[in-house]
Amino acid sequence: MRFVHDTLPQRVRFASGAATEELAAEVAELGARRVMVVAGGSGREIADRVTAGLPVVHRHTDVVMHVPVDVARRARDAATEWHADTLVCVGGGSATGLAKAVALTTGLPIVAVPTTYAGSEATAVWGLTEDARKTTGTDPRVLPRAIVYDATLTRSLPVGLSVASGLNALAHCVDSMWAPHSDPVDRALAAEGVRALSGGLPLVVKDPHALDGRERTLYGAYLAAVAFASAGSGLHHKVCHVLGGMFGLPHAQTHAVVLPHVLAFNAPYSPDAERLLASAFGAPTAGEGLARLRAALDAPRSLRSLGMPQEGVAAAAEAVVAAAPPGNPRPVTLASITELVQTAWEGNPPR
Repeated sequence: MRFVHDTLPQRVRFASGAATEELAAEVAELGARRVMVVAGGSGREIADRVTAGLPVVHRHTDVVMHVPVDVARRARDAATEWHADTLVCVGGGSATGLAKAVALTTGLPIVAVPTTYAGSEATAVWGLTEDARKTTGTDPRVLPRAIVYDATLTRSLPVGLSVASGLNALAHCVDSMWAPHSDPVDRALAAEGVRALSGGLPLVVKDPHALDGRERTLYGAYLAAVAFASAGSGLHHKVCHVLGGMFGLPHAQTHAVVLPHVLAFNAPYSPDAERLLASAFGAPTAGEGLARLRAALDAPRSLRSLGMPQEGVAAAAEAVVAAAPPGNPRPVTLASITELVQTAWEGNPPR
């Protein structure tokens, strides 16, 4: 056994029902005096509540999925105009992504308060979209200094979106099994993440307001993100980044649709990962475990239903092949990826 594992420097506060107090403590720890709050959509009401009492100088609500370059530019300008010294992002991956875009050029520290299971808050990965192309990278400046996890804040997330967001987290686990920098620590974290997510998500569907399912799912999403932050972006995420940037598809739902197809593509070529995942699902095979979970959750099934045009399959496949990570367990060819994207578009079971 020989590997190098990086552990990212970050404080995590996990305290259901205490986001306001924990966030105030973290902001005080940073010595912040001029806070810019980033929150859009349904996150605004929660943001107003949990940031009450903080030295907020600006509330930025211009948040757009996949972080278009012009949206990032406006947020950076606002941070400069208001002389912000700290960023607090409240919401899902879009809010966190925009805060990261600001931190990338300003170096401002971020405190993240997630309300979904996106996991972006635990990674140093940033993404920007321009001209229908999403560019991603890693930079230590964009890693939030701290995360405040409060499972009660995810109760406002509708069941359908909770399922998609949770499966997005599960995709972090799966990709971490064979991503370019995957190591035994990443795989251990990912396996535990699968156990937590596959146990928590059905409870969320059964009783959306019960805390147990929400806490398990949030815990699993964090483990998944930590594994992914170290292992790097594997084939699944390359596919989803291409589709999201090219067609503006909803982020979490795209991950939920694509995941079984990439798992079926890679798992036979990585038997150790297959065994770990199967065990974590408590199923004979990883594919069967994921299929059972998706059936229990009534997960989204087709890219067509998300708005992707069929004529985009060929262009998407070419872009995925060009972006495919090195060392993928199975050789990536245009023919095989075209078949994968076409099958996902149709919503048929993985081949």
